[in-house]
Amino acid sequence: MKCFNYSCLMALVLIFSVALMSCGKKDESAVNQEEVKKMEKEFTEFAKGLEAEVAKAYTESCLAYWTASNTGKAEDFDKASETEIMMDKIFSNKETFAKIKKFRDSGLILGEILKREMEMIYLSFLGKQINPDKLAEMTKMQSEISKKFQNFRAEVDGKKMNDNEVEKVLKEVKDSKKLEKVWKAHKQIGPLVAADLIKLVKLRNAAAKELGFKNYHEMSLKLNEQEPEEISKLFDELDNLTRDSFIALKNEMDEVISKQCGIKKEELMPWHYQNRYFQEAPKIYDIDLDVYYKGKDIVKLTEDYYSSIGLPIDDMVAKSDLFSREGKSQHAFCIDIDRNIKDTRVLCNVVDNQNWMNTMLHEYGHAVYFKWHDKDLPWFLKTPAQIFTTEAIAMMFGRLSSNPQYMQDMLGISDAEKAKIGETAFKILTLEQLVFSRWSQVMYRFEKSMYDNPDQDLNKLWWDLVEKYQMVKKPKDRNEPDWATKTHIASSPCYYHNYHLGELLASQLDNYIRKNILKVADGNQTAYYKHPEVGEYLIKTIFAPGAKYLWNDMIEKATGEKLTAKYYAKQFVKK
Repeated sequence: MKCFNYSCLMALVLIFSVALMSCGKKDESAVNQEEVKKMEKEFTEFAKGLEAEVAKAYTESCLAYWTASNTGKAEDFDKASETEIMMDKIFSNKETFAKIKKFRDSGLILGEILKREMEMIYLSFLGKQINPDKLAEMTKMQSEISKKFQNFRAEVDGKKMNDNEVEKVLKEVKDSKKLEKVWKAHKQIGPLVAADLIKLVKLRNAAAKELGFKNYHEMSLKLNEQEPEEISKLFDELDNLTRDSFIALKNEMDEVISKQCGIKKEELMPWHYQNRYFQEAPKIYDIDLDVYYKGKDIVKLTEDYYSSIGLPIDDMVAKSDLFSREGKSQHAFCIDIDRNIKDTRVLCNVVDNQNWMNTMLHEYGHAVYFKWHDKDLPWFLKTPAQIFTTEAIAMMFGRLSSNPQYMQDMLGISDAEKAKIGETAFKILTLEQLVFSRWSQVMYRFEKSMYDNPDQDLNKLWWDLVEKYQMVKKPKDRNEPDWATKTHIASSPCYYHNYHLGELLASQLDNYIRKNILKVADGNQTAYYKHPEVGEYLIKTIFAPGAKYLWNDMIEKATGEKLTAKYYAKQFVKK
């Protein structure tokens, strides 16, 4: 893995000579140690002042975003945009960046924590060393696009539908004409944002080129200490790994769904796959996990579960906003408002079903990661080792919502019921994984190609990738910006590949916990319930270190191996 090179710390060649020493010349090693001590002291003072400034602006920005996400009001989005611009001004300051480069180029910051802190500060500032007017324009444009997404509601036969309502129809209705109508209604957001999205992509590319990167996609990965070629190689490997199993499952899906809808297999279209993007597994098996969660208190289940493994979340739940209302963001996220006082919150729109059980476990997986960073770490290191490492924790816990052992532990289902649904529940989890695997291929490759050439026919690119990786047919004669309907392209650019890296690490961590912490034999079910030693392990090896180590070094320290796909394959890919 290649990252930004800060290995300019050259070993000093010390020449010891009796003649020179007798002449009274100072020992060069002593001189070096004095310089190191002086430079590290200077850097520590500089970093302390910088972190105080950044931390204050960061918290203001997070609070403004939290408010806007909860109200949907134009003035709150404007405030969020203003606070983000203020953050950008701090990180784009040329004088501050020059000082950071001076410390970095000196080769005299040798302490492990200081050197890592310096690198994190450097990478944080490097990405903002572009024209301030361009930064402000990008921030405003992204905010405007996000506002359109948040306030958009699909309209069908004069009735407005939020995303939960759209998903409910796609999952439950079997009438092809109604499905098509609802699916297309949701896609009406595309033409409203597509032109602005292309402008934003071009602005992002221009900013990246100012810093010497090929485009924004390359810059995003490298600033997050990921090498683009390595990520592409990994996705090619995952494509080869999952393709045959997905083909078999896709054929099974098509058989079931076509019968459910009373049509031929060859007549299946995107709206038949029970999800706006076919990113979630359709219900094709004869058990409905939603019935187990119907009428249950999803929030309390989440609190009780995390408490049982030594990771209580009641303080974070108290500050969260978990139920739907008009104007509120329809999505779900976790936000670390203040790294110093541990103010972490979750936004959800909870419904009593399996999907929202998954989402709550997922989002509070992020939350527990943030909560237990070592309080003594510098502010810039009080963050996950990498974006996808926090996704891994969230995904590892989110998977439990379809785990029969979790359902017995938390919902009290009987041994007989657990045995009855056990095999099918694992089929559902496998289906979820492989369906999402193919969807993540579309997102990763689309964004990579879009940033490489935003002037190409993006509508065609999108459907070419959907047909290749998800094996779903493009509707006849359709030429709409369906790619623009995915909010992540605007709000979380070049991020999606991290979800799948997170899935790989989730399987690797689960394997380690089962084998080394719980000592559970392969094939035996566990949900970690009432095993606080799992929480202790995660705090010690994953959460507390924060960004103290490079992500792959952290993974190796925690599991004995660097990131590998073999445990994901062991868990989900048929041999």
